[in-house]
Amino acid sequence: MIRKAVITDIIRIQSLVNTYAEKGEMLPRALHDLYDNLRDFFVFEEDGKILGVCALHISWEDLAEIRSLAVESGSSGRGIGSHLIQACLEDAKDLKVKRVFALTYIPPYFERFGFHQIDKATLPHKIWHDCLYCVKFPNCDEQAVIIEVA
Repeated sequence: MIRKAVITDIIRIQSLVNTYAEKGEMLPRALHDLYDNLRDFFVFEEDGKILGVCALHISWEDLAEIRSLAVESGSSGRGIGSHLIQACLEDAKDLKVKRVFALTYIPPYFERFGFHQIDKATLPHKIWHDCLYCVKFPNCDEQAVIIEVA
């Protein structure tokens, strides 16, 4: 089941996200950051356990970012990430956001949903705020993908 995250989910969200961050696959998230952005997150829950998370973060009046997509390793390949991305895209439509982007190491995964690759330099400078905390900054090796949703 996909649902919006609640306060009691924060520790599990951090655990899932930071598991991938430790491998250098996404930015780590501090507890204060997760509490500040709780309303951005969706979770996939099964039998009372959160198996996946994903966030839709509003970046600008017409732009949002899908971030922190993480699925428990033993549950990958079951479509959990796909359901979470679809929930974020539906949320973007409901919010009247025109475009949604993601920074990713696996562009073909996002292309399945209609995203296409773009040059990161075309994104507004405002979106790079979190990148300042990345060990790879300023030599980011992620690819940018974007989709029109409105």
